[in-house]
Amino acid sequence: MKDTLNELYDVVLSRKEEKTEGSYTCYLFEKGLDKILKKVGEECAETVIAAKNAEKSDGDEKAKAELVGEICDLYYHLTVMMAQLGITPDEINAELEKRSLKTGNLKTFHQTDKNT
Repeated sequence: MKDTLNELYDVVLSRKEEKTEGSYTCYLFEKGLDKILKKVGEECAETVIAAKNAEKSDGDEKAKAELVGEICDLYYHLTVMMAQLGITPDEINAELEKRSLKTGNLKTFHQTDKNT
């Protein structure tokens, strides 16, 4: 199985190390973390909106495709942020693996005694 997510990270990292003329990724690195974070925030909001639209569309393939596109845009910008801050996919995978061990461990919510 092709590991597209790691390949994306490798391409993003190569753009950070070797500037490529006309590269959007290089542009983001040149502008710095504030620009990268702004794009992450924008893509996050667009993903939320696309998810709500997909929910309302009741299985419409076009709405689902738009959501998939927004998720990809968000993942790309998160990957640029990770590369900028020196966070690797291996670190993310390790944390997810650690968290998967907690499956079924529900948090208890704070209860308030309304009689006191």
